Amino acid sequence: MHDGNPREQIGANNPPDPIDEALAPYGDAIEEAENWLDGSPVENEDQMKAVDAIIKEIRSAKSELAKAKKSTTAPLHDAWKAEIARWKPTEDDIDRRLKGLAAIVDPFKRKLAEEKEAAKRAAYEEARRKEREAEEAARAADVSDLDAATEAARLKDEAIEAKKAASAANKDTVKGLRKVTKYAIDDHRAALHDIASNDRDAITAFIEDYVRRNHKVRDIAGVRVWTEREAY
Repeated sequence: MHDGNPREQIGANNPPDPIDEALAPYGDAIEEAENWLDGSPVENEDQMKAVDAIIKEIRSAKSELAKAKKSTTAPLHDAWKAEIARWKPTEDDIDRRLKGLAAIVDPFKRKLAEEKEAAKRAAYEEARRKEREAEEAARAADVSDLDAATEAARLKDEAIEAKKAASAANKDTVKGLRKVTKYAIDDHRAALHDIASNDRDAITAFIEDYVRRNHKVRDIAGVRVWTEREAY
């Protein structure tokens, strides 16, 4: 039987939740805010003052919640950053080695790939040539002419072997090379007109973002800027 000491109860020795601790002083205000948020707007000054008082309390609750969050998560975040920093030098070193090795082998691989591509084209051209020869010999051969028929058969076999060689050349590629698409903007004005004509949504998104970031800094043609008051 317990003597009333809460620490003797199961789970009672758990530390309090920092969220609950931060919001504990503002429980009434949080509950009262829910009562006001029924979809009806404020209609008189007394109601306005009451809501302003609740806003003040809720704002304080938000501030305390942020402090509690920072206090609780900062050690975890610091530990995460420290662990990331511990891995980074080794990762950077591995990346440098990979990039360096790729750089020294790149010229030779490109040259070898060009040679293999040329060999592949030559093999396919040879295969097509032998195939034409075999077809011509087959059309010209008289079945009663043993020598001609034998020659046609030989040319057909050569054409088959040439096709196999071309297929093998096509598979003989240089490993570790990838196709990379690059670009260079030669005419910004022309590119802008092209985007405006073919991707208006992209232009609209850019304009809206630019105006959002710069409407307080300078006047922008086609943009109206004004001030008004609103509750916060």
